[in-house]
Amino acid sequence: MDPGTIAAIVLGVVVVGLVVLFLSRSIWLVPPSRARNVERLGQYHKTMEPGLNFVIPMIDRVKDLIDLREQVVSFTGQRVITEDNVVVAIDTVLFFQVTDPRAADYEIVNYIGAIEQLAATMLRSVIGSMDLEQTLTSRDKINTLLRGVLDDASGKWGIRVTRVEIRSIDPPQTIKDAMEKQLKAEREKRAAILHAEGLQQSQILTAEGDKRGAILRAEGEKQAAILRAQGQAEAISTVFASIHAGNPDPKLLAYQYLQTLPQLAAGQGNTVWMIPSELTGALRMLGSAFGGPGAEAAGPAARTADGASGTGTGSLPVLGALPDVPGPRSGTEG
Repeated sequence: MDPGTIAAIVLGVVVVGLVVLFLSRSIWLVPPSRARNVERLGQYHKTMEPGLNFVIPMIDRVKDLIDLREQVVSFTGQRVITEDNVVVAIDTVLFFQVTDPRAADYEIVNYIGAIEQLAATMLRSVIGSMDLEQTLTSRDKINTLLRGVLDDASGKWGIRVTRVEIRSIDPPQTIKDAMEKQLKAEREKRAAILHAEGLQQSQILTAEGDKRGAILRAEGEKQAAILRAQGQAEAISTVFASIHAGNPDPKLLAYQYLQTLPQLAAGQGNTVWMIPSELTGALRMLGSAFGGPGAEAAGPAARTADGASGTGTGSLPVLGALPDVPGPRSGTEG
C-alpha cells in the first residue's frame, strides 16, 4: 500500500472521529421534568427543555441538570426561643419546586442551603412572637406564616415554596414534667366535677322517683278508698233493696236485730257495751211472736220502764218473760 493511500485512510478515520465527537457534543437528551442551562461564549444562551436539543460544541457549554419536580427538605433540631423565653427544638419539613431554572442557577449559589437558612430565620421570627402555649397549639398558623414568608423571599430565586409543615416541637424536659402535672391535675379536676355532677343527678333522679312513687301510691290509695266506698254503697243499696223487696215483718227484723248483738261483743277490746233502747221493742215483738206467758203483761211494764229511764237499761226485766231465745244475755239480768 502506497503512502498516499495510507494517508487518505488515516485522514478519513480522523474525520469520522471528529464527526462522531462533534455529534456527541452537539446532541443532548434532557429527561422529563429536568432542565439544563446553556452558556454561549461565557453568557447565558438558553434553557434546554425535556427532549432532544442541539448545541455547538466548544462554543456552547451545557451546565448540570436542574430538577423541576417538587422536592422535600427536612430541617431537624432547630432551637428557637419563644416569647416567654422557653427554648424549644423544632423539626421542619419544607416542600418546594424550581419554577425558573435560569434564576435558580444564576441568582443563588446553593438554593437548598439558602432555603434551609431562610426557613430557620423565619421560624425564629415567627416563634419569637408567640408564647409556648400558642406555639404548641398553633401549628397551622405557623405553617401558613412560614409558607407565605418563604414563598415571597424565594420567589426571586425561581423557587416556589408549596408547603411547610412543623413535624415536632420539643420543649425542655422540665417543661414537659410541669405540663404533665398540670394535665394530670386538670384530669383529676374534671373527674371530680363529673363525679359530683353524677351524684347530684343521681340524687335528683332518686328524689323525683320517690316523689312520683308517693304520688302514685296516694293516687292508688285514693282510688282504692273510692272503690271501697262505692262497693259498700252498692252493697248497702242492694241489701236495702232486697229487704224492701222481700217485705219482712217486724218479728223477723227483731230476730235479726238480736243476732247482731254477739257480733257487737265479739271484739277483744269490748269489755263494756251498752244495750240500745230500741232493744225493748225488739224483745216485745219477739216475745209476742213466740206467744210466751207474761208477754202481754211485760209490755206495759217495759213501756213504763222505757219512759222512766230514757236509756236502754229499762228493758232488762223483759228478758225474764221471754222464752229461750238464741243470742247473748246481759250479765245484769235477775
